[in-house]
Amino acid sequence: VQPVSASAAHILGEVCREKQEAAIPLVRLFLHYGRIVPFISAIANAEVKRTQDPNTIFRGNSLTSKCIDETMKLAGMHYLQVTLKPIIDEICQVHKPCEIDPVKLKDGENLENNRENLRQYVDRIFTVITKSGVSCPTVMCDIFFSLRESAAKRFQGDPDVRYTAVSSFIFLRFFAPAILSPNLFQLTPHHPDPQTSRTLTLISKTIQTLGSLSKSKSANFKESYMATFYDYFNEQKYADAVKNFLDLISSSGRRDHKSIEQPILLKEGFMIKRAQGRKRFGMKNFKKRWFRLTNHEFTYQKSKGDHPLCSIPIENILAVERLEEESFKMKNMFQVIQPERRVLYIQANNCVEAKDWIDILTKVSQCNKKRLTVYHPSAYLNGHWLCCKATADNTPGCTPCTGGLPANIQLDIDGDRETERIYSLFNSYMPKLEKMQEACGSKSVYDGPEEEEYSTFIIDDPKETYKTLKLIIEGVGTLEQEHAQYRRDKFKKTKYGSQEHPIGDKSFQTYIRQQSEISAHSI
Repeated sequence: VQPVSASAAHILGEVCREKQEAAIPLVRLFLHYGRIVPFISAIANAEVKRTQDPNTIFRGNSLTSKCIDETMKLAGMHYLQVTLKPIIDEICQVHKPCEIDPVKLKDGENLENNRENLRQYVDRIFTVITKSGVSCPTVMCDIFFSLRESAAKRFQGDPDVRYTAVSSFIFLRFFAPAILSPNLFQLTPHHPDPQTSRTLTLISKTIQTLGSLSKSKSANFKESYMATFYDYFNEQKYADAVKNFLDLISSSGRRDHKSIEQPILLKEGFMIKRAQGRKRFGMKNFKKRWFRLTNHEFTYQKSKGDHPLCSIPIENILAVERLEEESFKMKNMFQVIQPERRVLYIQANNCVEAKDWIDILTKVSQCNKKRLTVYHPSAYLNGHWLCCKATADNTPGCTPCTGGLPANIQLDIDGDRETERIYSLFNSYMPKLEKMQEACGSKSVYDGPEEEEYSTFIIDDPKETYKTLKLIIEGVGTLEQEHAQYRRDKFKKTKYGSQEHPIGDKSFQTYIRQQSEISAHSI
């Protein structure tokens, strides 16, 4: 439906008293049918177009914000578990003193020691967050990519808006609240004790400010002791780490060619590669090359800054897997598998670096439509695959691909139940639907100042919005009749004194009274 403000989903958000009421069933329904990304992209793009100041982008409690919050809670719960839970558990169990407000300092506590304890916790949590980009669920990455694109197109003169559009959710509405109230995000079984809660509050404030990338961060704190503490983190390396993290989680493999997004450097460094063998015959030797990965391509050249000798588009990376040591008698090797069974064999400098490259290459390519499901864990040498001994070089893989990362967490959602909830909301807010319909009529015939009672509604196209409202009201009416018929049929089959409704059952007596009132009303 165009414009988006004329869609049934947007209208539901307009008539509900709280946006959260509408967001919960909408998000669950769209997740169930695999349409959450286009839905959020559409309502987010519409909101961005209405935003005048880039500093206020996605800062309100709009339908877009609430839908993204709900999506992160559902799809990102496992992500929080693997990222934050180990450190949160340690903070709750060890009880290190971290109070840095001189007024609240307990007897025997040392302010400098407390600051150091807090600094270490903040540093560790900041590091695990900014290193966790490869674990961020695909659905969240796709949403962040869409937010980034919309914001960059709307505010082309602001180079930072592509970051603030994403950080306003991942830091301000996801990580910071999870640190502040871990029990609400299933990170702890109950609310932490007062001392731990205070420690988590101080950590959450600092992480939120670090993630915001605001230019004058000390001014963000009302308390002077927080501004003093933040000086520990007032270094460019922290801002760079945040930007690299935001770049990674908002770099989707599902790009269109019209994207305005510039290539974002994700990782680079020297490694050793084996010649891919463009010629069928000839020596395939090993050479040291400078590798460079962006969200667009994976390249290598002789030295940093040289022209690329080879470029592999991200969409051509079909799998990234480890290579068994027996292949070339070399450790820390992995393979980048491309179309037509072409394989690039690479040796990293150590096992940690090999894992980092595998993780990040897998992350940026995990949405590719032609990703392989099987691969060969060993190389093809001397006329056969070392792993399965197959002689044809185009033999399909013999081992399932690891995938490397959990792309998404499957959710148990009942689509019919969520649809019923949406119907119930529309039914309960019928007076508002009718008032919105009146507002459409008023806007269509009157071009002057908007009447105050209609000013709360966002109506970009009165004619299209009226059409949608008419269909909603008619649909709700039809469903209400079917619900009433179902209740009548059930009432006829219900026996008082049965095992289901024994004599003296007050709920059954209430049910009879309600049915009598409905029947009388119908007459």
